[in-house]
Amino acid sequence: MGSRFLEFFAGGGMARLGLGPAWSCLFANDFDPVKGAAYRANFPDADAHFCGEDVWNLSAPALPGPADLAWASSPCQDFSLAGGRAGLSGGRSSAFFGFWRLMEALDDAGRAPRLIVVENVVGLLTSRGGADFAALCGALAGRGYRVGALESDAADFTPQSRPRLFVVAFRGEPPAHLSGGGAFVTPAVGRARDRLEGAARTAWTDWSPRAPAGRNTRLADLLEPDDQVPWNPPDLTRRLVAMMSPVQAARLEVLKASGGRHVGAFFRRTRREGGRSVQRAEARFDGLAGCLRTPRGGSSRQSVIVVEDGVVRTRLLAPREAARLMGLPEAYVLPRGVSAALHVAGDGVCVPTVRWLADTLLEPLLEALPPSRV
Repeated sequence: MGSRFLEFFAGGGMARLGLGPAWSCLFANDFDPVKGAAYRANFPDADAHFCGEDVWNLSAPALPGPADLAWASSPCQDFSLAGGRAGLSGGRSSAFFGFWRLMEALDDAGRAPRLIVVENVVGLLTSRGGADFAALCGALAGRGYRVGALESDAADFTPQSRPRLFVVAFRGEPPAHLSGGGAFVTPAVGRARDRLEGAARTAWTDWSPRAPAGRNTRLADLLEPDDQVPWNPPDLTRRLVAMMSPVQAARLEVLKASGGRHVGAFFRRTRREGGRSVQRAEARFDGLAGCLRTPRGGSSRQSVIVVEDGVVRTRLLAPREAARLMGLPEAYVLPRGVSAALHVAGDGVCVPTVRWLADTLLEPLLEALPPSRV
């Protein structure tokens, strides 16, 4: 039997896909019915282990195990740099404590997982001046875990700019080749680490996983053929282009004059300019999509912009394209509705990022640690 794991806030099962077939899922939960339906549609064994309950309604005695790993992609809205920054006191992100009380109960019963991964937005590092990150590290350290954090961008694996934080906690001394720091202990992680005090600081370990091989795809490589997707009417494209800042509009004119085909991505965003709110269309032509988000209105949906032989066309990003940007396989069953499909994809974790983390850190750690207590 391979390594065993519990997955909390599982969404559509992207962490499970990233961990891969060598890992056995003992339990998964997510109380969002859309995500739960996607999980069930993609994992034939879901009826045996998937639970649609709120994490606060779960009890430790009902959890199977022991497990080698507990993975928690807890709700990130209150940590997001784009949100209200309520931190761990916020209603959604406080779901972490629903997860953590289960870990404490498992520990009291002698069934604590040897590894814990908490995945979230990078804003967790600075939420409430770093107090939320310190509270998380303190909780882990208080239960005898060594703890460290990594910042990784999905752009290393897929053509999407999606920086995320992975807090990895373990019991035991880390092998020398897995500790000591590196590119993934970013300056932001280092500053958060240096603010820690007491047990959290003593328990800290700078992780040093191997660097990924590197991305070999661009946004254009993942898009559907032009004749198989609906495009915006020309007048809507003109209105969107008119929303660009003068700097962005000038760059677009250069691309139009250069000839050939140029593929980019853009969002509509609200910016403060001259003391007032202005809605802007912001494009990028660096081969990357911006960070996918869940669709809570037209302005949050990412679009595609194509400049070809001086002609500009625009359209919304298709659900299957969003799935590819998250590293989901073509066979992954998306919800039929566009908003539901984008919700599942945009609120998940990038699959190849999880595979990299498992291959370069989680699996080597498990090989170095003593067997689980039964």
